[in-house]
Amino acid sequence: MVRLEAIRLEQVRKTFGTVAANDGVHLDLQFGEVLALLGENGSGKTTLMNMLSGIYQPDGGAIYVRGQRAQIRSPRDARRLGVGMVHQHFKLVDSFTALENIVLGPGGGTLRAARAKIEAMCGEFGFPFRPDQRVRDMSVGEKQTVEIQKLLYRGADILILDEPTAVLTPQESAVLFAMLRRLRDSGQAVIIITHKLSEVLEISDRVTVLRRGRSVATVPTAETNAARLTELMVGRPVDLKISRPACPQAPELLRIQQLTVKNEEGYALRDVSFSLAGGEILGVAGIAGCGQKELCETIAGLQKAESGGILFDGQDILGHSPADIIRRGISMSFIPEDRLGMGLVAPMNIIDNMLLKTFRHARGPLLRRAAARAMAQKIIAELEIATPGPHTPVRQLSGGNVQKVLLGREIESNPRLLITAYPVRGLDTHTSFAIYDLLNRQKQNGVGILFIGEDLDVLLELCDRVLVLCRGECMGIVDARQTTKEELGLMMTGSRLQQAQRGKGAAE
Repeated sequence: MVRLEAIRLEQVRKTFGTVAANDGVHLDLQFGEVLALLGENGSGKTTLMNMLSGIYQPDGGAIYVRGQRAQIRSPRDARRLGVGMVHQHFKLVDSFTALENIVLGPGGGTLRAARAKIEAMCGEFGFPFRPDQRVRDMSVGEKQTVEIQKLLYRGADILILDEPTAVLTPQESAVLFAMLRRLRDSGQAVIIITHKLSEVLEISDRVTVLRRGRSVATVPTAETNAARLTELMVGRPVDLKISRPACPQAPELLRIQQLTVKNEEGYALRDVSFSLAGGEILGVAGIAGCGQKELCETIAGLQKAESGGILFDGQDILGHSPADIIRRGISMSFIPEDRLGMGLVAPMNIIDNMLLKTFRHARGPLLRRAAARAMAQKIIAELEIATPGPHTPVRQLSGGNVQKVLLGREIESNPRLLITAYPVRGLDTHTSFAIYDLLNRQKQNGVGILFIGEDLDVLLELCDRVLVLCRGECMGIVDARQTTKEELGLMMTGSRLQQAQRGKGAAE
């Protein structure tokens, strides 16, 4: 089948100071296909798509849209050319309805006319449409559908989706992929950026791989596999199997008893109970905002609870501050999802970020910079952190290297309990596997690990058990070796069937 050209990039370049984010990139996209864009962190994927959507302008090369050379100087230019992008963080007004969000902005038209047009569009593509539902009452998948509808309503037929399944359940991902296939079959052109190789192989027709800002290959999806794609991204073969070492389980380390926590919107956690032993990785699955953040921060002493108990080695630490927990001799490390907000100080260099941890053990009024420098150099060497040196400000590092600095610092404190929230979010495959290896080494050293994750495949391969949260409640705890993504997805959306099937024994 002959397809018409939607996008063609020739020798596209973009630099930021002395860093070449894109260095002579070639890419082509046809109408009636889904093209996956792959690459490690820092390979230039988002920069390239930001040029297509008008956020950045290229420093060199040419962009062709529908066969004609185009100057895309702004998002308005992109919209005029039929190019639209759905970003990782949705740009919706929570208090508005779906219909109001879709028509918001110049040229949106009247609500009555828009309703008729959107209903026809949804009928054509099979999209669910609840025009009067407010965004704040929607699931993540429903919000994403509204974002896609916004683009189609304004005439976009070249769609770019950046990490669209990052926080979706398997069921929501299946619905999204069904939508993308209908869009493709109706003649739309789609680019999808994702780190999940299984999704690339499932949904795309072709794959373009970037490495260090350059396009290294474009291959038909039917003629490749996950191992080959990873090798193209990294430049060498990579073992894609996540190991789950069998460790002799130590005695119970942590017990959570009927933990209830409130936030501004009501109950973030309600009567959550579970236990965690040394030498075990307990995963936590749930749709974004189901209480994962509050669970981590309450255990770490950063948030107050309404009721319940948090027992570490039999000591109830509920209500104690982080300083109190340290004074009690409890060795606990918390790696928050906000790496450069709660975890590290972006303008400070690696040594000074080590000092944030080591100064607590200093005696006297003087800080031991030598100890912090030694720690920084050790972490850089052992974790292969790409940096000019320990004096480099953390904000100048890539996301994967920032995460390595944070993980390395916390692990160097020799914790008995490690709480980590979304440790590989937004990281490429190679860096993610380095993180998994780090966590497994801690597990083998007898550390108990609470792993908050969003990729269900990873939770099933890495963890020993998985606790599932839904709207702040524990829907059950399952053996990761004996469950499936579909079962976890049902639990994440509120099904209690698994609790009855698994019985109370799994939670204990």
